[in-house]
Amino acid sequence: MKATKPRNGKLRGAAVVARAAIFLLFAPQANAFFHNSPDLEQGRAIYEAECASCHGADLEGHPDWRSANEDGTYPAPPHDASGHTWHHGDIMLRDYIKRGGQAVLDEMGVAFTSGMPAFGDRLTDEDIEAVLDYIKSTWPDGIRATQVERSATEALAP
Repeated sequence: MKATKPRNGKLRGAAVVARAAIFLLFAPQANAFFHNSPDLEQGRAIYEAECASCHGADLEGHPDWRSANEDGTYPAPPHDASGHTWHHGDIMLRDYIKRGGQAVLDEMGVAFTSGMPAFGDRLTDEDIEAVLDYIKSTWPDGIRATQVERSATEALAP
């Protein structure tokens, strides 16, 4: 029997680590793990293009957002911490953006006239999620935590 020279342990270990890294980076679960963080820059850009004209460049909303216009609609509210966006769960917020305020409120039986148009024909679900992630990123930790709780409660509702 011929004796073989043992391989260098460091090279062998590096090769194993390299193969494991390649496997992990290209495995489907890794894609979800490594690419699941919000794209805040994309969300900001979409917000600026689609939302800022009504809700304000700094998410400040219309100054008189609590007073109805002559047609009964209310001006755009702020999306910053001073507004009420964070009072709603994610399901409702996504639906409100996608289908428009009036469709959602009518379905909920809420007697309120919304001026919020539907964006479902202009924004993908991913775009809407990016905008919401951007808006949420501006809130203080306590408000974000409250909104997360409301989203969890909303998700459990029948």
